[in-house]
Amino acid sequence: MAKVTFSSKWGRVKVQAKPSVPENNLQSAQDAVREIKKNQKSPAGEDYREKSLAIHGLVCARCGREFDQTTRHLLTVHHKDGNHNYNPPDGSNWENLCVYCHEDVHSREVLAEYLGDNASTKEASVVYEDVSPGSSGLMAQKLKEALQKKDGKK
Repeated sequence: MAKVTFSSKWGRVKVQAKPSVPENNLQSAQDAVREIKKNQKSPAGEDYREKSLAIHGLVCARCGREFDQTTRHLLTVHHKDGNHNYNPPDGSNWENLCVYCHEDVHSREVLAEYLGDNASTKEASVVYEDVSPGSSGLMAQKLKEALQKKDGKK
C-alpha cells in the first residue's frame, strides 16, 4: 500500500510507494518467536522439568493437588538436596511441587537458616513476666491470671 501525506503548502499531495513484500514471506510475530525458541537448544540438564513431570506425574508431592495440561505451568520441580546441578536421570533428587508449596518450602528453609540449630540463642520477646503484686506490671499480671484461668490453674 502506498504512503500518502498531505501538505498544507499549495494543497499538494505526496505519494510514496512502499516496496511490496510477497505474502508468503510474511510471518506473524508468534510464529517467529516459536521458531526462535525451537531453534534454541536448552543448556545441558535444563530439560529436567519435563523429565520430572513424566516420572512423577502432574501431582504436587506435598499437597496432593492434581493438575491437567492447562494448569501444568503451576507445577515446579524442587531439588530435594538444593543442588540444581544434580539432576539424576531417575529423578531421585526431584519432586514436583505446585508454586504455592514450592514457595512455602523455600520460605521455611530461610526461616530455619535464620533460627539456626539453637533457637534459644536468638532474641525472644516475652508476652508476660512474673511480677510481684503492686508493681508497675499491672497489664502483664492480668494477662498471666487470664491465661492461668484458661488453663484451669486458678
